[in-house]
Amino acid sequence: MMALAWVLAAVGAIVLSGLAVFVLRGQRQNDQLEKLLLAADERLEQLQRQFERFAPADVVERLTRPGDAFAPERRQVTMLFADLRGFTALCDRLDPAVTVSILNDYFRHMTVAIAPHHGHVTEFVGDGLLALFGAMESNPWQARDAVLAALEMRAELARYNATLREKGLPELRFGIGIHGGEVVAGVIGTAGLSKFSVTGDPINVASRVEGLTSKFEVDLLITEDIRRAVDGQFRLRPMPPALVKGKAEPIRTYYVEAKEQQ
Repeated sequence: MMALAWVLAAVGAIVLSGLAVFVLRGQRQNDQLEKLLLAADERLEQLQRQFERFAPADVVERLTRPGDAFAPERRQVTMLFADLRGFTALCDRLDPAVTVSILNDYFRHMTVAIAPHHGHVTEFVGDGLLALFGAMESNPWQARDAVLAALEMRAELARYNATLREKGLPELRFGIGIHGGEVVAGVIGTAGLSKFSVTGDPINVASRVEGLTSKFEVDLLITEDIRRAVDGQFRLRPMPPALVKGKAEPIRTYYVEAKEQQ
C-alpha cells in the first residue's frame, strides 16, 4: 500500500508538472500572439496613413469596412474642376525641385479649403484637381458647399501667393468650373490600379466650364444648374452663352463674385 501511495504521488506530481508546463507554454503562446496582433495593428495603421497620401481619408475608411463599400450607383453629384493658368510655361523657368514644391504646397492649400465644405479631392492631374460633393454620401446642400469651397480656394490662393512673393517666386492663377448632375459613382479602374471617381456627361461639362474661365478671363464659373440650386446666396455676374465641346447648344455660366451678405 505504501509503495502504491508513493507511485500515485509520483504520478500526480508528474501530471501537475505537465499541466504547469502546458499552462506556461499556453501563456507564452498567448503573449506571443498578443505581440503579433499588436504589431499587425500598428502595421495596419501605418499602411492606412501611407494609403491616405494617395486616396482621400474617407475612401480609405470605407475600404476598411466589411462588404462592398463602393458598389456602383447613380448619384446626384456636384463636381469642381480647378486648373492652374500658365503653370506649364512656369515649369520651364524653374528648378524641378522648386516646381514640385510649389505644386505640392498649392494642392495642400486647396485641400485645406475644400475639406471643411464636405468636398473630397479625388484626383490630381498635372496642375489640376477634381473635387466631388455628394459622391460618397447624400448632401442636399452640395451645390452651395461647392461654391463656398471655391470661394475659400480663392482666399487660400491669395494667402499662398503672399508667401510666394515673400520668397521671390512667381504667383499662381487658377480657373474653377462647377457643375452638377446625375453620374455613376464607384471604384473605376483595374485590379492593379483603380480609384473612386464618377463618370457621365455632367463631369465633362464641369471640365468644359473650367476651360471657359480662361476665355472669359475670370477665376470661377458655375453653370445654370448650380445657379438655380444656390439662387440668392451668392453675388453672380452672367457670362455670354458659349459653345463647348460635346454640346450642341451654348451653355450659360455665371461668374461668382462673392457670397451675399445675409
